[in-house]
Amino acid sequence: MQYSMFIGRWQPWHDGHRWLIDQRLNEGKNVLVCVREVSKDDSNPYDPLEVKFNIEEKLKDLGDRIKVIIIPDIESVNYGRGVGYEIIEHVPPQDVGEISATKIRNFEKQREWLRMKHGA
Repeated sequence: MQYSMFIGRWQPWHDGHRWLIDQRLNEGKNVLVCVREVSKDDSNPYDPLEVKFNIEEKLKDLGDRIKVIIIPDIESVNYGRGVGYEIIEHVPPQDVGEISATKIRNFEKQREWLRMKHGA
């Protein structure tokens, strides 16, 4: 079985990410989501296992059409000639392209700060 592979941090998984993988799913392809094993910091508040679990939960309706794995962090993606697969770029529509994981993380931080401040 072949898969269309997507590599990312997915911090957090959001509708823009779903749009991206849907481009291949809608063509009847299977999808492999590779979670980069990055250290936790402000830009990466979730560890790779949390990210993997979150994605699997969000995509459980897809069954065997999707696999989620953790890979070592990468510095580049390299290929030679005649590699037997395509390199495909999906350009999202503007409304999807404007979805920002950074904005989502900042909102989550603010919500947590307010919850702590008000003891909720």
